[in-house]
Amino acid sequence: MTTLSENWMTEGLIDFEYKKYQLLAYLQAINAEFKEMRIYPVLNDIIEHQRVIREIHSGKLELSNLFPKDLESIDFQQAKLNYVCSIRAGEFMEEVDKITGFALSKFAEQIEQGQAIADFVEDQLEFDPVGIIPIYNREGYVLLSQEGSSTIHAFQYKVNLIQYAGDRFKNISIWLIGVFKTTILYTLEKIKLQLTNEIKELPNPATFRLHSRQPFPIEETILPIGKKLLLKTVSAQAHESTF
Repeated sequence: MTTLSENWMTEGLIDFEYKKYQLLAYLQAINAEFKEMRIYPVLNDIIEHQRVIREIHSGKLELSNLFPKDLESIDFQQAKLNYVCSIRAGEFMEEVDKITGFALSKFAEQIEQGQAIADFVEDQLEFDPVGIIPIYNREGYVLLSQEGSSTIHAFQYKVNLIQYAGDRFKNISIWLIGVFKTTILYTLEKIKLQLTNEIKELPNPATFRLHSRQPFPIEETILPIGKKLLLKTVSAQAHESTF
């Protein structure tokens, strides 16, 4: 997939037509991902690009380093290269304003489209407990199923508490631990029991079923949205257990 450099705005020629071509090529690749219902990490990338462009557009980022410069002289005594701006600041800022204004409009459209797809996918997901959920639910299993398929992807998860700038945040690590086939006799409960017997460090694991009513890409779509549902469920149950 075509990618857009983190510093695409400041790299190369600062010219509206050039940057417009560069941006549209990237957004065309994003559209191809969305058509295949692949949402992440491309949606997060667009949001981050939007944040940076907003800061540039609002003047929060120092733009003096963006000005193209030519070598003017060499100071041998100070061992220093002296540069001079190659264009007038007014011309440069006019190009920057045109580029950022166009980019913000396009990023907003793309983010809205991506979020609409994410909302649609979430509506197609079911998230339910498998058996009784213990009080301690910060670690456990997620059993992923899709409509019309007997294949079960089993994931182990762990909720991590992160301390940042005096605040505590939660995020979830999740990794694949097995792929199974369900039958009339080999049910989700049997899979949970097998995992419990094999992974001794979780003798009473919280286990959830994440079911998709439509086939979507697992890594790029189902799992990222499923992680949000899992975190919401775990946080809600942890809150309830404190009363």
